[in-house]
Amino acid sequence: MKIALINENSQGAKNAIICNSLKKVVEPMGHEVFNYGMYTAEDECQLTYVQVGILAAVLLNSKAVDYVITGCGTGEGAMLACNSFPGVICGHVEDALDAYTFAQINDGNAIAIPFAKGFGWGGDLNLEYIFEKLYVEESGQGYPRERAVPEQRNKRILDDVKTVTYRKLTDILKGLDRELVKGALSGEHFQEYFFANCQDEEIAAVVKEILA
Repeated sequence: MKIALINENSQGAKNAIICNSLKKVVEPMGHEVFNYGMYTAEDECQLTYVQVGILAAVLLNSKAVDYVITGCGTGEGAMLACNSFPGVICGHVEDALDAYTFAQINDGNAIAIPFAKGFGWGGDLNLEYIFEKLYVEESGQGYPRERAVPEQRNKRILDDVKTVTYRKLTDILKGLDRELVKGALSGEHFQEYFFANCQDEEIAAVVKEILA
């Protein structure tokens, strides 16, 4: 699995801590981490939580990654922004129990963590516990297991609803403010990681046009 880490500007200073915790847990599982920044609070590319949603949608819909780890101060803004786009199901995750139940019940492809809420001594350990429970088992198996069938049915219904209620991502990207989108896609390593892993030629073409 390809996992993207995205930090917005209020929490950019924590990027190294988050990335190290994520890699420590998921790399032994065979997953690959792509750190899309922000890398520091002073990065030239300053991502707002709205731009986090744009970047997450581009990465997931193009299949450049399979999962997105993101967040903001409270986690709420990043979650709302991510869920504004097709192809993204983002959960708000504060602890290991949230991570496990979201993975098993909702079977999403992104989480938003409140990186400023209670992030003190042991904050890195809480992140490790979250990542462990997020990926400890194949997602979507249901919790408790006897609820698996209705939960899986509800997930399929939600997927069907989203295909009707959202437009194509390429149309959305073209309709948004160009500088807003360009800013979301201007991170230091975006082009290096994205174009090496993108599996959707139409999205890649729109991204190239925006960045030109």
